[in-house]
Amino acid sequence: MGATEIVTRFAPSPTGYLHLGHAYSALFAWHRARAAGGRFLLRIEDIDPTRCRPDFTEAILEDLAWLGLDWDGEVRVQSRHLPEYRATLDALSARGLLYPCFCTRADIAREIAASASAPHGPDGPLYPGTCRRLSSDERAARIARGEPHALRLDMEAALDGPLDFEEEGTRFACEPARFGDAVLARKDVPASYHLCVTHDDALQGVTLVTRGVDLRPATDLHRLLQSLMGWPQPRYAHHPLITDESGRRLAKRDRAATIRDLRAQGVSAAEVRRRAGEGNLPRAPSLF
Repeated sequence: MGATEIVTRFAPSPTGYLHLGHAYSALFAWHRARAAGGRFLLRIEDIDPTRCRPDFTEAILEDLAWLGLDWDGEVRVQSRHLPEYRATLDALSARGLLYPCFCTRADIAREIAASASAPHGPDGPLYPGTCRRLSSDERAARIARGEPHALRLDMEAALDGPLDFEEEGTRFACEPARFGDAVLARKDVPASYHLCVTHDDALQGVTLVTRGVDLRPATDLHRLLQSLMGWPQPRYAHHPLITDESGRRLAKRDRAATIRDLRAQGVSAAEVRRRAGEGNLPRAPSLF
């Protein structure tokens, strides 16, 4: 890969069918890469076995091809690479940056409710640090008993100097501490979105991360993980979200009209791309 080559990616989770919001995000990344003569990658983020389904993965590939989008190289499917994420967790653990958390969601909710002033982060009330205070012997004993646990990042130990990121030519300061001791693995999900996405962006040589503006806060945590692991720092471009007539963002849980639905209604691929807002996308970004 040349030093100036632009590499973007579209990385959906196969928990449902793609809708116009997904089409906009895919087109955004595709155009940014193609306008610069770069590469566009496709990744399937199916790390959660309780929500992801193979038939949704197949539908994603079919819908994108129908829309006329092409991608470079093989599709990376995260569930096929669990040992790689485990190795990253082991590396962080060996440096004393992770600790096991045995708290259930109910335990955490009770402790937060009992607190006079629980601090909040981008994802809600911060974890109060209950299991961070356990001794190494107690942790080892509970793990030996087979108690289910998550792995949390010890934020205080992980922080080491200021971090920032570049978006559209401007640098922004990061505040990863506002995430508290973030979960990087759960008993039912072998590695978190935050860990997997930063690992894969580094592995695949992604130089420009494009995604919805709703994920912009997560960039602070991702930059911390990149710094801890010595991974390259990509640039970022967060795009606006597609909304319905009431101004609410399109979401799978709200049963937004899917590309599959529109295809069944006889809507053309060109029309779907138009409805997804392709005409508003920059064709030749000045940044490049």
